[in-house]
Amino acid sequence: MYRFHQTKVDTHLFMQLQDLTTVLAKNEQLQFESSFGSFIDITENKVTAGRFWDRLPAEMQEAGAKSDVILRTLGTLHQTDVKILQQFKKDWEDSLLPKFAIQLMTLLEDIRLEDAIRKERPGTKRNFSYRRAYFHHYFTTQLQSNVTRSYATDEIFCMIYLLLFANQPDPGFPRVEKAQLEMLDSIKGHLYSVFETKHTRDNVALTEQIMRKMQQAGYTDSIHEYFILPIGHVESYEKNTLFDELTRTGPLVNDDQQEETNEENEYFDETFSTWHRENKNDDRKQNFLQFELEQGTKTSMLGGGARETEDGDQAMAAIQGTSGQSKQNDYSDKETLSKEENTSENSGESSFGKENEHAQMFTEYAEAPTEDEELQYRQLVEEIDPFKRKLAKTIQLTLEHKQDTPRTDLLFGRLSKKLLPIFLEDSPRVFYKKEQESKEFDAVFTLLIDCSASMKNKMEETKRGVTLFHEVLKELRIPHEIIGFWEDANKASDSYQPNYLQYIQTVEDSLYKEQGAKIMQLEAQEDNRDGFSIRHVTKKLIPRSEKNKFLLIFSDGQPAASGYDQNGIVDTYQAVADARKHQIDVVGMFLANGQIEENDDTMMQNIYGKERIMVPDVSALPEHFTPLLKRLLLKAI
Repeated sequence: MYRFHQTKVDTHLFMQLQDLTTVLAKNEQLQFESSFGSFIDITENKVTAGRFWDRLPAEMQEAGAKSDVILRTLGTLHQTDVKILQQFKKDWEDSLLPKFAIQLMTLLEDIRLEDAIRKERPGTKRNFSYRRAYFHHYFTTQLQSNVTRSYATDEIFCMIYLLLFANQPDPGFPRVEKAQLEMLDSIKGHLYSVFETKHTRDNVALTEQIMRKMQQAGYTDSIHEYFILPIGHVESYEKNTLFDELTRTGPLVNDDQQEETNEENEYFDETFSTWHRENKNDDRKQNFLQFELEQGTKTSMLGGGARETEDGDQAMAAIQGTSGQSKQNDYSDKETLSKEENTSENSGESSFGKENEHAQMFTEYAEAPTEDEELQYRQLVEEIDPFKRKLAKTIQLTLEHKQDTPRTDLLFGRLSKKLLPIFLEDSPRVFYKKEQESKEFDAVFTLLIDCSASMKNKMEETKRGVTLFHEVLKELRIPHEIIGFWEDANKASDSYQPNYLQYIQTVEDSLYKEQGAKIMQLEAQEDNRDGFSIRHVTKKLIPRSEKNKFLLIFSDGQPAASGYDQNGIVDTYQAVADARKHQIDVVGMFLANGQIEENDDTMMQNIYGKERIMVPDVSALPEHFTPLLKRLLLKAI
């Protein structure tokens, strides 16, 4: 059974959504479900919200699922012309772009419906605002993933959404091929007309105009399925609107019932195929939205969703953002869902030193964990549990002691029982106060893991230390992120060095359940340009509001990358020094293969100074990592 289907149900929210469905639709027969995408189906008497919402933080989960229900019950049920949608689906199902056509039509129709609902019911604006923020992040990250894979049609779809909901006029799209940009320019006039459409037929006309241009340019169908048709069993209805169909008094069964049944069966086969693609996507690592929220997702989406892979659900942009700096919005503190590859921060990398002049950074997000990864992770959790419980208990006791211990010998406060100083001192201090400090840690942690090829024989043991890191901080409710870094040596040249940050955990999703198994996706890759990665992560940490910021780096050797061997240590030292100037505590942990050589200790000292931990055998990483975490956590209290 796929992990995606094992999400714990929030029964309170489910009942809210069920009540919302029946009240807004004014029909007690309609039942709410979480499903693959959002649609209304009066044949089966149900309204669905995308299942990926279940993996998001509570506030986002509630707002997102409610926005789905609102769109279908107040919008699609009453205002979407079923007959026109039926004909549109039939006209384009044999074209070169059938999936793209359905998704574009759904997007444009939802925009029209959302605008109408906002005007009629201002109270829905909050839910739709969350929805848009989530979508915007998701399509920002998904765009870069599609650019990397050369999925031209998917690129255009992502740019269409980002263009329609841009926060500034004419947003830029770095790294996108010229052909896709030219196509977007050619359809901009049609796209902007969506804000003036009044009927489903208007959106059909817009979609068809865009589709004809896409076909003439030779585009093939999209790879991903971001939206699904908002009406289930659309072929079986006879009235112009679902509401008319729902309230009609004439008998549904007649002499033509057999033909309608065939059509229903034909559509059901198609729906089954969609579910099959969802499952298949999970296997082929092309699923799309989960929060792990994932990817989600996820997450997709979460973070968590997109992303190279996100577990099947209707794409709904995640609240977390990408590491790449877009020209319109900063999503550096947002996450996602599953693996995504983003644009380089070309505008800011000139300040990263001459050694990194031609280096570019891309971002990926971990996929939804498989069942095997979940099993492996549970085993690691059991292994590190003694360390976790001991460390967590020590920190909690220290925190409670600090909160309970009063400050004494004060000039004002509560009167102490020790009154002798009144008679012996000119300025007696006979008052005290109890500490009222928050039980929350004002801290954030980032763990960078060297994923160079030399880590191949150490990665499995390294995951134990990373698991301890995640489980302890999750137990103490401390936000943290886990990032693998490497450089792609196969693609590197004198003028281009692609580097990657793989977000296993983002700050936003780090405190939520069912995220830890992504740690199993850490793998040894190729080279390591440590200073460059440290600079990028530092840039994200600097603006955070936490008082205590910690950056930990797991590495097993000297930085080594294209054109970086000679100056790598100096550049990494400078990156560490710059981070410390911004009050970020940086600690380097060296992972040896059984013995620490003198030159290894010298190298780590040259980079990290006294703030270094030398681990002679990677199997002993938890034993060495526990005291370090304890020291840093006590500092954050």
